[in-house]
Amino acid sequence: MTTMSTNPKITPVTAKATGDARLPTQWGEFRIHGFETANGEEHIALVMGQPDQAEAPLVRVHSECLTGDALFSQRCDCGPQLEAAMQRIGEAGEGVILYLRQEGRGIGLLNKIRAYAVQDLEGADTVEANEALGFAPDARDYGVAAAMLSTLGVHQVRLMTNNPQKVAGLQAAGVTVVERLAIYAGRNPHNHAYLKTKAAKFGHQFDDDKTP
Repeated sequence: MTTMSTNPKITPVTAKATGDARLPTQWGEFRIHGFETANGEEHIALVMGQPDQAEAPLVRVHSECLTGDALFSQRCDCGPQLEAAMQRIGEAGEGVILYLRQEGRGIGLLNKIRAYAVQDLEGADTVEANEALGFAPDARDYGVAAAMLSTLGVHQVRLMTNNPQKVAGLQAAGVTVVERLAIYAGRNPHNHAYLKTKAAKFGHQFDDDKTP
């Protein structure tokens, strides 16, 4: 398999802050910030410390994954990655997690379940399943992430990701990524093929000794 050549989707948007509150967690106390776009999309940011005062705070751009984040699915590594990012920020005492409501790489929860069924019944990988349903392999839009960071006063970041498209997407939207930090968590027998597909078809970059 060869790495797919795709351009990250960037739509210029505004992200209106709708309020914030305390969010105590096992990794420390965050503030949870609500954001709404002009078309009614709702997203959140978890903020610890004063990242707007830092030169380049830790940042994780995390796409919503109800099955992995809340239902503990082992088909992906999303939940463990979210927890690992929160732990890193807790240890640093400062950082931002953008939690974007872009389930299933942007196809939505119900379509993601349909894509799972294609994988189960036809042996397709995650890219092939999305395409079989008529969707792009990755339909996520990073314009909203850049808008949220701008509202929070963050313009340079150390990005916790294995995905080079997230780096390219943020930089194309005007955010400077000064460092990419691999985030490897949650590998198990159920998601080994999924991780191999992310590396082979999306070019995900893991630590050398942790390539799936």
